[in-house]
Amino acid sequence: MKGAGTQLDMRHHPVALETVSVDIPETALEAYEAAFSATCATVGFFRDSKSGNWRVEGVKPVGNGEGELAAALALAAMVTGVTVPLRRIETPAEGWLARTRAAFPEQRVGRRFAIRGTHLKDAPPSGRITLTLDASVAFGSGEHGSTRGCLRALERVARRQPRRILDLGTGSGILAMAAAKLLHRRVLGTDIEPWSIRVARQNASLNRLRGLTSFTLADGWRHRSLRAASPYDLVLANILARPLCLMARHLALHLAPGGTAVLSGLLATQARDVLAAHRRCGLRLETSIQEGVWTTLVVRRPLRAAETKSRPQ
Repeated sequence: MKGAGTQLDMRHHPVALETVSVDIPETALEAYEAAFSATCATVGFFRDSKSGNWRVEGVKPVGNGEGELAAALALAAMVTGVTVPLRRIETPAEGWLARTRAAFPEQRVGRRFAIRGTHLKDAPPSGRITLTLDASVAFGSGEHGSTRGCLRALERVARRQPRRILDLGTGSGILAMAAAKLLHRRVLGTDIEPWSIRVARQNASLNRLRGLTSFTLADGWRHRSLRAASPYDLVLANILARPLCLMARHLALHLAPGGTAVLSGLLATQARDVLAAHRRCGLRLETSIQEGVWTTLVVRRPLRAAETKSRPQ
């Protein structure tokens, strides 16, 4: 499950919820996920191994954002040429939270990380960097293949000890927090959604990382302070294929020579186009990581010619 949309906290304010869903071919997945993310508290997508189609599900308050959802679905249909019926199922709030917690066991990712919900009462594993998230928020919990791919990539690039780090499209703040804990560096996280910034700050406080993280509402590279803090030694961007392609030139401009970018949120079928967009801007593929149907790309900006010559062989 990959979460997005408006934060819901069921602990104190139960509301009537519903689950909305569509079944679509893989080519329409990105557009319909984006459509559901506009109004849903959490968005999940699941592949049917027999048909190859995907089910996109969203949980939202009953009656909330109906106009926005209808418009977003109409746009997705227009862009993809795929029109499908929208299904609705009543979802009791208490049952949804219980299922969310049940579906959020401890996640061990790579060699270094463990991601745990606040509902888990046993001791965290020794020898791992533990990140704690509130399961009632129900997104960015580390079980999604794109997040896991980013965490594995972060382990690989940590040996370079990047100093200036940006988490672009921070969501729950999980990647920013992981980088801060692993590298002991300050990390800037940005997102276009105000709810995401609030949740990321809450998670940073929960993990005692307010001193090493800062989160800013920003529309990508358009934000002045984002550009002013560049060049970055490491950029984490777990977004979607289309915005990654559109922002490739800006990423290359604001990445330090020898700097690394981790690009994710990509289906394996989209990775080639995303890589091509970044190669056109002078970035080189260092490695790719597969997590199920999801691909994470690690690209790097070459050192300047003079610096390259001075490096020991």
